[in-house]
Order: sequence, then C-alpha cells, then structure tokens
Amino acid sequence: MTEDMKRAVVLLSGGLDSSTVLGMATRDGYACTALSFRYGQRHTVELERAATVAAHFGAAHRVIDINIGSFGGSALTDESMVVPTDGTEDGVIPPTYVPGRNTVFIAVGLSLAEAIDAERVFLGINAVDYSGYPDCRPEYLAAYQTLADLATKAGLEGRGAVLTAPLAEMTKADIVREALAVGVPIDVTWSCYQGGEEPCGVCDSCRIRDKALIEAGRPDLATTYAQAQL
Repeated sequence: MTEDMKRAVVLLSGGLDSSTVLGMATRDGYACTALSFRYGQRHTVELERAATVAAHFGAAHRVIDINIGSFGGSALTDESMVVPTDGTEDGVIPPTYVPGRNTVFIAVGLSLAEAIDAERVFLGINAVDYSGYPDCRPEYLAAYQTLADLATKAGLEGRGAVLTAPLAEMTKADIVREALAVGVPIDVTWSCYQGGEEPCGVCDSCRIRDKALIEAGRPDLATTYAQAQL
C-alpha cells in the first residue's frame, strides 16, 4: 500500500457476498482492511475462510471478539434452536436473524475507519434475496449514515466514512457473476449456517447460494447436495 492510496474497511464474514465486496473494493483501488467478528456464532469455519479470502486480495485482516451471541435469540448462536431448512417466508423475520448484529458490526467498522482515516466502510448486505432481515434494507443503511455523520469527529469535519453496500439491490445470481468478474475464490468462501467439513446444502443460506450458482452457470461450485439434485 502506498501512502496516497485511498483506504477502506470491509466487513468480511468469509461468505460469498462480503468476499465479493472485498474484491470490488480492491478492484476499485482501495487499500482494504478486512474486519471479521468472532461473535459467538455456531462455528468459526467462516473466520478461517475470511482469512484466506483477505490474503487472496492482499488485504489486512483483523478479527474482533464481541460475543453478542451469548445473548441468544438466534439459530446462528443458540444451539438449542433449529437452523431452518424449509426456505424463507415473505414478511417473516427468520430465526437466523441475529439481534442487532449489523448495528454492532457497523459501529465497530466505523470506529476502525475513523482510526485509520478510511474513506468507506464496505458492507455485503443484500436486500433482494433475504426477506425479513431488518438490518439489510437501504433505509436502515441511510439512517445509520446519518447517525455516523453526527456521532464521529470525522463526520462532523465532513470527512466521515461512507457506508457502502454495492450488492444491496443485486440478485444473488448477479452477485455470483460479479464475484467471478473480480476474481473471488468462490470455492473458498463459506455461506453455510452449519459447521463441518462441507456445506450442508440444505440450510436456507446454502439453498439461496446454490440456486444462484446454478443460475449463473456455475453448478460445479454448488454444494454436493445441490449437484446431486441436478
């Protein structure tokens, strides 16, 4: 990284969407710091994958421990809750919603961005394929930007980080195409809600991802379960 490069923080879960955003930000000339969280999720496979993706794009990588999962209330953090496999339902917030997760993550991302003088905080949120998540909507992000501009020294000085979600209105298949275009190692990314050696192929996240991979012409990158159904 040279001194005159523009800086960005990229919230990186290790999944397809956030990895694509990291690729896009790198392509656009940002010196990226990838930020991941150990938040009490069921497994840490995604953190291992995030480290690999960050290295692939030459990004610095930081992992923050903030155990909001200890509060419970989500199938992604509470092992007494069942991870759904029967698809999402319009107008219903799924049990995989983690209370306040994006709000907490963005706050930490803004803190890091201000500390390193980053111009943007990139997010992999998507409002099209995930029905019911309140913290993936454009109006949520716009409201958060207003708060960020009021709540930070950089914001008050007119140089606050801009919250940027380039995938917000894209279909999942289009995200796959973008991932291929920017060189994301899709086979390395992890979107499954479960841990294990291989993605389960039946949780909602796997199903959405597999459908998009098949629509985008890359069924070879789908889970073993999805390939068996073809």
